[in-house]
Amino acid sequence: MGALDAYYRSRSLWLDGVPESLEPRPPLPGHLDVDVAIIGGGYTGLWTAYYLAGADPSLRIAVLEREIAGFGASGRNGAWCSWAFAAPYEKMAEEAGREAAVAMQREMFNAVDEVGRVCAGEGIDCGYVKGGCLMAATTPAHVERLKAEGEWHASWGLGEHFRWLEPDEADRHIRVAGSLGGLYTPECAAVDPARLARGLARAVERRGATVYERTPVLSFEGGGDGSPGRVQTTRGTVRAPVVVLATEGYTVGAPGRQRALLPMYSLMVATEPLPDEVWAQIGWDGRETFADGRHLIIYASRTQDGRIALGGRGAPYHYASQISDRYEDEPDVFRELKRVIDELFPAASHAKVTHTWGGPIGIPRDWYTGCTYDRESGLAWAGGYVGDGVSTTNLAGRTLTDLILDRESGLLGLPWVQHRSPSWEPEPLRYLAASLATRVMRTADDEERRTGSPSKKADLLMRLIGR
Repeated sequence: MGALDAYYRSRSLWLDGVPESLEPRPPLPGHLDVDVAIIGGGYTGLWTAYYLAGADPSLRIAVLEREIAGFGASGRNGAWCSWAFAAPYEKMAEEAGREAAVAMQREMFNAVDEVGRVCAGEGIDCGYVKGGCLMAATTPAHVERLKAEGEWHASWGLGEHFRWLEPDEADRHIRVAGSLGGLYTPECAAVDPARLARGLARAVERRGATVYERTPVLSFEGGGDGSPGRVQTTRGTVRAPVVVLATEGYTVGAPGRQRALLPMYSLMVATEPLPDEVWAQIGWDGRETFADGRHLIIYASRTQDGRIALGGRGAPYHYASQISDRYEDEPDVFRELKRVIDELFPAASHAKVTHTWGGPIGIPRDWYTGCTYDRESGLAWAGGYVGDGVSTTNLAGRTLTDLILDRESGLLGLPWVQHRSPSWEPEPLRYLAASLATRVMRTADDEERRTGSPSKKADLLMRLIGR
């Protein structure tokens, strides 16, 4: 194992478990002319390359990745391939109408299945299991909030996808200490995210595109007036009529994009593999994904090798949207995440934590994921997934393909197409806002545990930030 392989494995449980070497692919060999240059080798870039190459095998496609494919959120996330789209139905309906908002959600359901179909068709062994998602209630406030969420979906004609479960029904999925029931949806799958990213990169290569790793991008610009766009890297200049920016939480490092997304760190822990007698007490036999009704979000999955992997928010936002490896190490947050495991699953309380990790997710100012293409300049972008990118990136890849190739498609009428979010406020305003939001959500959860009643200050904050 080389030094780079060891470094990449240290980024997450998932990357540590990839069976093949993580030594980088060859970098860009020098100046290059292609038809499509994609900046970023995570899910957005890889899905876009995959569908573009499948639609037109003659296209010359280059994926330019600073580290290795799957290095960022694509190789570190919570293992959910989820139905969830960041923007609420009401916000989408304001822009595009009620039918379009519902169509967006139905396409998200379809995206979960499409990921599974590609994995099966391409032989990507990432443990894809569509076991659904249980969102558990452990306080009366959770019950009220999760029941209201189910009723909200039903009011948009989507109630058949969400069902409230009484405690005994919820226990048939996962036995959670203090369960008062839960909201269940079948529209979610568990995956090994790093194996998905690495397998997708190989599928992209089989379709004729090239993935260049260890190729940092310094700057990029669109074309226009018949001239190609230019991507300047440390290894040479790539010229292409179409340039796709697919950098999600790392977008803040792109020239002119420092305030496009707010990079908020999400952290995770994983236990050692649990013995059969512990799983007999917990259940979780269907590999469902798991969350609960708290404000400061947690998310969890049962891994293929029998661990509990649980993550959540709570790490601080760093002034001026700074990103650094050292921000992935927050011992207090890791201890809190292990405490949550012990609280919800007492049978696992003696299990050791073997892996801790994290990374930034991208949050747009209006909490509204976008997918855009400017034909005049040749610049395309998709992102702002707010942590729900595993499935949304698949939809992004298909949508960008239709936009770039100018193909008539039902996807092009979805509300997120050509949606451009406003920029975040300059510092110190966004630092103050992000820090305050995290503090309010944490104290709101404490308040709800004490009182059993929904927190009014959390509801007010959610309205203020457009959620």
